[in-house]
Amino acid sequence: MAFLDFQNVKIKGISAVVPKRIKKTAELPFFAPGEGERVAELTQVKEAHIVEDGVCASDLCFEAAERLISELKWDKSEIDALYFVSQARDFLIPQTASILQDRLGLSEECIVMDFPFACQGYIYALSIAGSMMSNGTIRKALLLIGETNSTFVSHYDKTAWPLHGDAGTATALEYDETASPMQFHFGGDGSTHKYVYVPAGGARQPITEKELEMVEPAPGQRYNMTNCIMDGVNVFVVAISKTPRSAKKLIEHYGIDLEKIDYLLLHQANNLIDDKIIKKLKYDPNKVPMSLKKFGNTSACSIPLNIVSEIRNEIQGKCVDTVMSAIGAGLCWGSAHIELDHVVCPDIVEI
Repeated sequence: MAFLDFQNVKIKGISAVVPKRIKKTAELPFFAPGEGERVAELTQVKEAHIVEDGVCASDLCFEAAERLISELKWDKSEIDALYFVSQARDFLIPQTASILQDRLGLSEECIVMDFPFACQGYIYALSIAGSMMSNGTIRKALLLIGETNSTFVSHYDKTAWPLHGDAGTATALEYDETASPMQFHFGGDGSTHKYVYVPAGGARQPITEKELEMVEPAPGQRYNMTNCIMDGVNVFVVAISKTPRSAKKLIEHYGIDLEKIDYLLLHQANNLIDDKIIKKLKYDPNKVPMSLKKFGNTSACSIPLNIVSEIRNEIQGKCVDTVMSAIGAGLCWGSAHIELDHVVCPDIVEI
C-alpha cells in the first residue's frame, strides 16, 4: 500500500519568485487569427512568466530562498538540509543542491539532495524531506522547487508551449512536536513514461546531430529530440482518472472529511483537467485556488506558487487544512493531507 504518514514536521514558510518576462497565450505567433484566444479560454492559461536567456531554475530558487530565510529570521548555520526539485538542473553532474548550498552560504554539514521530479514533485519531495526530519535529527530544512519549462519545451509546439511557464519556490520545514501529521498516498505506472518525456540527452539516447534536427509530426508541432514531448490526449485520460482516485484513497485511508477541508490544492495543469478532477471529487470549486491564468503550468512549482499567489493571506493569519493532489511525468501521482498553520508567506517577487 502506497501510504505514508509522519509527525513532528511543520511548514514554516513558503515563498515564490517568477521572471518578469511574460508571454501572452493569445499572441503566440503559430496560432491562426482567433485561435490563441480560444486556447487561452479553454485552458485558462492566459499568460505565463518565462526566463531570459542564461537564467536557470536554481537562480529563481536562490532568490526565493534568500527572501524566505530573511522573513523567517533563520540563522543559515542552523539549516540542516537542502533539497532541490527540478527537471532543469544546472548540470548533469554535479547535483544543483550542492551549488545552491554554497551560493546560500549554508553550513558544510548541510545535507544536499536533488530530486528530478516533474509536476508531482512538491508532494513527493515533502514526503521525503519530512520523513527524514520526523525523528528530530534534522531540525530545519529548505525545499527548493524550480522549473524553467521554457528551456526544454519547444517554442514551436502548439500542443505544449502555450501551457507552460517558469518559476522558483522555497518551502521552509522545521521539526516541531506540536505539528499535525502529514499524510500521503502515492502511485505510478511506468508503462506510460513516454506520455511526457525528453527522448535525447540521457544515457539511453545521447545527443547527436540527428537528435537536434527539427521534426514536424503534425501541423503546429515542431520540436527536436532534446525537447519535452507530450502525448496530451493520453496524459488527460490518465490525469482525470488517477488524480481523483489518489485523493479518494488518501481520504478513505486516513478518515478525512473532505467537506471540512479548507482548500483542495491541485497541480495547475490546465483548466480542462482540473475541472474534471474537482467534479469527480464532488468538491466545492470555490475552495480550489487557481493561478493558471497568471502562471500556466509551472510543473512542480505549481502547488507552492498557487499557495503564495492565491491564499497567502489566509495561511499567514490562521490554520487551514488542505488536501493536495498532482500527477506528473513517469507517469506518477500523489496526494497529501497537510495543515498550513500560520505560515510565513511573503508576496511573489518578479526578477
